[in-house]
Amino acid sequence: MKTNYFSSIFTCLFLVVSFNSFAQLNTPRGSQQATVSQRVGISDVSLKYSRPSVKEREIWGKLVPYGMNNLGFGTATEAPWRAGANENTVITFTHDAKLEGKPIEAGTYGLHVNVKDENNATIILSKDADAWGSFFYDEAHDALRADVKTNVVPHRELLTYEFNDVGPSSTTVSLIWEKKEIPFKIEFDVNDIVLNDIRGKLKGQNGFIRQNWELAARYALNNGGDLNEALGWVDGAISGNFYSEKTFNNLALKGHILNKLGNTNEYNALMDEAATLANKNQLNNLGYQMLGIKDFDRALKYFKKNVDDNPKDANCYDSLGECYKMMGDKKNAIKNLRKSLSLNPSANVKANSEKLLAELNAT
Repeated sequence: MKTNYFSSIFTCLFLVVSFNSFAQLNTPRGSQQATVSQRVGISDVSLKYSRPSVKEREIWGKLVPYGMNNLGFGTATEAPWRAGANENTVITFTHDAKLEGKPIEAGTYGLHVNVKDENNATIILSKDADAWGSFFYDEAHDALRADVKTNVVPHRELLTYEFNDVGPSSTTVSLIWEKKEIPFKIEFDVNDIVLNDIRGKLKGQNGFIRQNWELAARYALNNGGDLNEALGWVDGAISGNFYSEKTFNNLALKGHILNKLGNTNEYNALMDEAATLANKNQLNNLGYQMLGIKDFDRALKYFKKNVDDNPKDANCYDSLGECYKMMGDKKNAIKNLRKSLSLNPSANVKANSEKLLAELNAT
């Protein structure tokens, strides 16, 4: 009896070990797994799914039945399609987003689709990201539902997710299988996400680098950020901290922020101060910035300074001549453009001087 008892125990243990070992084997699937992702701004959308093939089967309304269905397994009595094969199709957002205009928090969700009929579907995101397919779907755990229209597309044998129409703040995810596309739009508040990321990073190691404060201020200036916050950032780059340094770039940047805030006098003074720290190319660009806002007096002053500092540079004379032309001073425009051509200019400078002289009928 003792021998038979221990023999039975050994047999049971062997079966348990054998089963666990078998369950952990890594063997190929009929529907291969795939992962696809897309960056929008500094945010990522990623999908992990299994890819069944059509294999000459009738897909829509048959293999994937229309509406919510009892799949005959699990706990769900009314389940959508799992939008793939095997376990859950999952979608992950690294930041808060919108799907078809509806807000969804950052995180990972089970992605399901209720294919209602030939032309309509509902995208369903479930908080049950670890469930197996739709067999244990529970509507109470829905995080989002969004109705979409489906499209007819060329045949696609393998179920595929693609990112289309990628823009600065949005992308369209398309589920494509057989001859149907089910698209849905994802959007991020990119500027808000970027600025929050900047605020966090400036409190850490990145905050000990002057250029990062300048980059932060420039981003806010160019992308609708808080200009007073941007002014504080650039002030930190200019003075008051161990890493601060007054440069042409941060003075000019501060000037542009002040100008956008309507502080014209401070802007003008900062541009003049920045000009004293500028190299040849920076001063030339500053002159063109002044031309762009029709501040001809400052533009002329900066271009003249560049000529005085670089009397053998053809481009400096070309820029000065262009400034005079825009001011309507034909005589001085011709004089400086011809001086530019006499200094063996580069091809692009020569072409510009000749073009301007032709426009002045002085070739």
